[in-house]
Amino acid sequence: MAHSKTRDLPAVSRRADVVFAATGRPEFVRADWIKPGATVIDVGVNRVTGGGKHRIVGDVAFDEVREVAGAITPVPGGVGPMTIACLLANTVRAACALSGLPAPAL
Repeated sequence: MAHSKTRDLPAVSRRADVVFAATGRPEFVRADWIKPGATVIDVGVNRVTGGGKHRIVGDVAFDEVREVAGAITPVPGGVGPMTIACLLANTVRAACALSGLPAPAL
């Protein structure tokens, strides 16, 4: 486990088979931080402005890291839909529990 203030974070990251990026810094994780073939899960969502336009990027420099990683989640469209699906499933389970109904098989 590491964080944005970890000493020599790129070297620590290069040893990992799976990297979860949640630094809150746009495109913070670069390609040379990733072990070839590693799985990269980008949890970050950052709004950046460039050329008068806004765009959403993750904490991983997607275009360069995808060349090294074995698998990578995109931003937007990566973990966000899964997070929403899990929140909705848990809401249904909680509503069933409060109403005395059996939990559905989700």
